[in-house]
Amino acid sequence: MKSAFVAQASERSISRRKFLGKTAAAAVGISIVPRHVLGGAGQTAPSDKVNIAFIGVGSQGFRVMLKFLEETDVQGVAVCDPDKSSANHPQWDTHEFSNSVRKLLGVDSGWDWLSPDDPIQLTHSLRVTSGVAGREPAQKVVEAYYGTQKRSGAYRGCAAYNDFRELLEKEKGVDAVVVCTTDNLHAAVSAAAMKKGKHVFCQKPLTHTVYEARRLAQIARDTGVATQIAVANQASEDTRLLCEWIWSGAIGPVREVQNWSSRPFWAQAVERPKETEAIPEGFDWDLWLGPAPDRPFNRVYLPFVWRGWTDFGCGALGDMGSYSFDTIFRVLKLEAPLTIEASSTDRFEETYPLASIVRYNFGARAGMPPVKFTWYDGGLKPERPEELEPNRPFKGEGEDGDEGLLFVGDHGKILCGFNGRSPKLIPQSKMDSFKQPPQTLPRSPGNEREWLDACKGGKVRPGGNFEFEGMVNETLLLGNVAACTGQKLTWDRANLRWTQLGDSNM
Repeated sequence: MKSAFVAQASERSISRRKFLGKTAAAAVGISIVPRHVLGGAGQTAPSDKVNIAFIGVGSQGFRVMLKFLEETDVQGVAVCDPDKSSANHPQWDTHEFSNSVRKLLGVDSGWDWLSPDDPIQLTHSLRVTSGVAGREPAQKVVEAYYGTQKRSGAYRGCAAYNDFRELLEKEKGVDAVVVCTTDNLHAAVSAAAMKKGKHVFCQKPLTHTVYEARRLAQIARDTGVATQIAVANQASEDTRLLCEWIWSGAIGPVREVQNWSSRPFWAQAVERPKETEAIPEGFDWDLWLGPAPDRPFNRVYLPFVWRGWTDFGCGALGDMGSYSFDTIFRVLKLEAPLTIEASSTDRFEETYPLASIVRYNFGARAGMPPVKFTWYDGGLKPERPEELEPNRPFKGEGEDGDEGLLFVGDHGKILCGFNGRSPKLIPQSKMDSFKQPPQTLPRSPGNEREWLDACKGGKVRPGGNFEFEGMVNETLLLGNVAACTGQKLTWDRANLRWTQLGDSNM
C-alpha cells in the first residue's frame, strides 16, 4: 500500500460484456438476442447491466452508491472500505441515511439504526447529526435492495472487502468501479482499476497531486475505458447556457473571473495532535492511510475532516474548486495557467491555511483574450460589483451558502451560483432585455447517465472524462502549492514542471 504510484499504462482492454458477446455470437453463429427479450417487459436484461463495485462507502460514498443503485441498468456486486462499520459519519439532514434507504427500498419504516442522529460539531458554526456507514452497512443495503426484487425477499450477491486490491483481483465479473475514497487514494484505486480494464467513476478532486492527474489522464487514454468525475455541473443546462452566452458575446470579451467559497467546513490551520488514540474495532488504519506516511491514529483525521490535512485531502480548493473550475474551464476554453500566486492566513506544516486568495493568469486562446481568475475561500470575497442592486445579495441565485461566481466582460457581468448555477446578467435590467442566443451545444442526459451509457458501449464520450478533468485538476492543485508555499509560480505544462519566482506580493 505504501509503494510508489505505478507509472506504466496497461495494454488496451476489452470489456467483459463486449468480449462475452462477441465470442458467444461467433461460437454459435447467431445474432445477439435483443435486450428487451432477455429482460422481459419493463425489465433490464442481465446482459445489459453494468456490474459495479463501490470502493469507499463512508458517508459520501454511501450517498453515491444509493444514487447508482436507483439506475435500472446497474448491478451492485461488491463494496469496499477499510471501515467495517461506524456511527460517526456526518449527515446533512436529520435521518438522512435511514430516509434515503427507505426511499430506495420503497418502505415506510425500518433502518432507523442507520441514523442515530447524535450531534457532530464539525466546526464552531456547523453542527450536523451522525449516521452509520462502512462496508457492512453498505453490503446490507445492496442485498436488501435486490432482495425486494426476489420472490423470496432474500439476496446474497454482494461481496464486501476492506482492501480494493483484493476486490479487483477476485471480482472478475466487475465491469466498473465507483471510487469514493479519501483524495490521496483516488489515483491508486482508479489506476489499478483501469489497468484491469474497468470503467471508472471517481469522486472529486480527481487526484491528490499534479503528477497523478497527468498519469491518470494517460492511463485512461491508453486503456480506452469510460471515465467520469463526480462533477454534475459539467452535464448541466446552466454550464451550456454560460458557454452559449459568453461565446455569443453577451458581455463581450471576458478578462476577469472571480470565484468565492465559504469552505472549509472542517478544521484547517492546525498542528498534528500529539495524542495517540486506540484504533476502533473493525477499522484498518493502515489501509485507510494508503500512500500517506505512517502516523498514530487519532480521530482528528476522520471521517470527513481529513480534507484539511495535506497528506489526505486537497482542502477547500480541491473540494469545491473541482466544481467551479470545471465550469470556468469550459466556458473560457482554458488549458493551463501561465502564473499562479497566493496569499493566505498563517501556514501550517500539515494542514491548509484557514483562508486564502489564489490568483491565476491565463494567456490568450483562440478568439479569447488573456484572463485573470481569482479564487477566494474561508469566507473571503471580492468587492461587490457596482452593477448589483443594493437590496440584492452578493451571491448566486438559489445558493444557500455565501458563495458565487462572477464573469467580468468588456460589456457586462454575469453573476451565478458557485459552480455556474442560475446565471444572470447584472443588473436585472440587462437580464430582462437580454435576447437568448440559439442553442449550439448538445444537451446531456446527466453526469452518471453519460458514464453508464459509455460503459455499455455508447459512442458519446463522458464530458467529465479523466483527460479533460486531469487538465482542470492540475490547475486547481497548483493553487494549493502556491497557497501552502507562499511562492509565485510559473507553470510549464508541457514539461510538467513549475518554477518559483519568489515570495508572492499579492
